[in-house]
Formats: sequence, structure tokens, C-alpha cells
Amino acid sequence: MKSTLADDTREELHFRRIDIRGFRRADGLFELEAQLVDRKPKVFTPRSGGRTVPAHDPTHDLGVRLVFDDMLQVRDVQSFSSAVPYPECHGGGEELRRLIGVRMVSGWRREVALRVRHSHACAHMRELLGPMATVANQTLSELARHRPEPLDPTGRPRKIDSCHAYRADRVIVRRKWPEFHRPPPP
Repeated sequence: MKSTLADDTREELHFRRIDIRGFRRADGLFELEAQLVDRKPKVFTPRSGGRTVPAHDPTHDLGVRLVFDDMLQVRDVQSFSSAVPYPECHGGGEELRRLIGVRMVSGWRREVALRVRHSHACAHMRELLGPMATVANQTLSELARHRPEPLDPTGRPRKIDSCHAYRADRVIVRRKWPEFHRPPPP
């Protein structure tokens, strides 16, 4: 991201990149792969010891793979790490297997919080799980085009008021669902 500030007004202290990719598998299931990479511009040793990391090498390079079906139900969970600050970090993804069987729908983050015990899981891997549900929906968006719009119990499309663009007083709602459009507040 290009900054609007002049380069001489700030010093980079940390860099984090998160990538999440969605795939269709040959077996009919889908897979998400989320990877988190942290780097420091200077030599780094964690405050409580651990390995000393050369400048620009990853302090963290780890991730999560979720296998799911077209109903967004998690079928398998795998984790991986090629760079972590402490030897004790390895194995921090095993706890995520408790999510097998959970659907990535409304309430996903709450389910993650209930099932994945903080002290038993890598905080960085846990952090990736929230946006993975959003990417799962995006991964299936091409399939969803051919399905009816999900409705709430009153028959109103669930998409309405789900974000800024789909707010009930916006142009998209007026165009797609005029019967549910409401005028903007004065």
C-alpha cells in the first residue's frame, strides 16, 4: 500500500502479510489456505528469548488449511509453520482440528472462540480463522450465482443491511429488491 506520508517521517518497525486463497478440489470439496508472514527490518530476538532472526527474515511464516464442502462445513483442518520464534510454537495448530464439523456461517467467530482454547492454540493461526470464513463465501460465490438468494424468515434477502453497499437505502437494494428499499434518512 502506498503511503500518503513522506518516507522520511516514519520508520518501518514491523511488516505483516496475510494471504488467503480459495480452491476447488478435484474431489468436489473446497480448500482455503491462509498464510501469515511477519518480518522485522532489523535483527530481532523476542523479549523472552527464542531464536534471533536476521533482518527481513520471517519471524513467523505459518498458516492454516481448511477443507470444506459447498454447505461451508469444515471437513478437515491442517496447520503448517516454517518459521516461528520459539520451539514451543510447533504444534500450535492441532487445537484447530476441534473445528471439524462446524459451518462457516453466521456465528463462526463465536464457535471458534468456544471451541479453540487460547492457551492450546497458536494466536496467529486463530487470528486467521475469522477472515477465512469470508474468503470461503467468496470462493463459493460463483456457485451461489445459480442458487436462489438466501432469505430471512420474513422473506427479506439476508444480503440487505449486511454491509455499507447493501444497506437498505442504497442503490443496489433499490435496483435488485425495490420492494425492500427504504429512502435514505433526511
